[in-house]
Amino acid sequence: MTAETRIRERAVLVGAYLKGADPRRSSAGIEELKRLSETAGAVVAQTMTQRVARFHAGSLLGRGKIQEVADAARRQRARTVIFDLDLSPAQQKCLEEELGAKIIDRTRLILDIFAKRARTKEGELQVELAQLSYMLPRLTGAWRGFSQQVGGIGTRGPGERKLEYERRHIQRRIQHLKGDIERIKRQRAVQRRRRLSVPVPAVAIIGYTNVGKSSLLNALTRAGTAYADDKLFATLDPTTRRVRLPKGGFAVFTDTVGFISNLPTTLVAAFRSTLEEVLEADCLVHIVDAASADQEAQASTVLSILKDLGAEGVPLVTAFNKSDLLGASGRKAALAADPRRLFISAATGEGLGAMLDHVQEVLNRRWLQRELAVGLGDGRLVDEIHRCAQVLDQRSERGRWILRLRVTPENWSRLMARTKMVD
Repeated sequence: MTAETRIRERAVLVGAYLKGADPRRSSAGIEELKRLSETAGAVVAQTMTQRVARFHAGSLLGRGKIQEVADAARRQRARTVIFDLDLSPAQQKCLEEELGAKIIDRTRLILDIFAKRARTKEGELQVELAQLSYMLPRLTGAWRGFSQQVGGIGTRGPGERKLEYERRHIQRRIQHLKGDIERIKRQRAVQRRRRLSVPVPAVAIIGYTNVGKSSLLNALTRAGTAYADDKLFATLDPTTRRVRLPKGGFAVFTDTVGFISNLPTTLVAAFRSTLEEVLEADCLVHIVDAASADQEAQASTVLSILKDLGAEGVPLVTAFNKSDLLGASGRKAALAADPRRLFISAATGEGLGAMLDHVQEVLNRRWLQRELAVGLGDGRLVDEIHRCAQVLDQRSERGRWILRLRVTPENWSRLMARTKMVD
């Protein structure tokens, strides 16, 4: 029996929504919570949707609603109740006492999945920082003792061992983690400067979780080396690969962490250095799940997070993935709403060439295509050109090198001071 099998536990899922909320969003929310719970390793015993006139500050739900949840958990022999919203420390403590079960809110659930998915040292540090920041205000004796008793989902990463520490030890650990992450951030900045000195356009693949970003990267490179799975947050640490462009040259494509609605603020803060890769990109490829009934809300979530990051000004190409799962009627309806909609399929390869054409069109606004003539004996200048521009083609003609380049305006101005453009 594997560790993953041993920690599986039965859970009741509760979606608590105000009575004025859109029923479609409520349905999509509880379905997403189910997928998140299964990704974390839970066996979903029952899902419940509670509509309330208002949320109670101390207990979230009224006594009658709490009793309904308690009865469902008892019938299903579920010792875990997972809520589709964030709970205050007071609400979590009250619900644990009233229900006699472990209470997991949306933030704690996502943190648990991130702890499971982190593979690099930076990812592990970032997740631990986010978890400890979440745990700190909840470090009461009753909450700590209950978490140690039941274990399972929500206790990965720093887990039970960390909960034995006093608050001041947790605070010291948080400061230590912030220092480690800051050092990695500085290293990342140095790496970024080195990458920028090598003239290769950067493209970041963004999108809601599980829309097929890693599968797309594999399809573009035909390498299959980026981990991809039909799970939420299947990949956490970014992967970068070189992709050849249709009209010559290449760009580096980075598969970023998937976004999700109500992304925990602790995670946004902890992963800011990783998400800053988006800000440095020359182009963003926003992947939308064409087969999802909730695609508009998911796309809106991604654009909202981009705005929060300050990346709304980065050029954007939007592509609708999983087009192979659309029926003829679904495709027709989508095109009727937007005739310019770009359909792609990482599974079949449909539309990938057209998508790269769009990307290259965006890049050409930033990366100019030019030609230079250089004397055959001027090897030093040729070396400099290769360092600060992407050489698409180089040929000798009438005692000169003719180089076709992709270059930034800044580097082009500098090169023009030393040579002349071919007529």
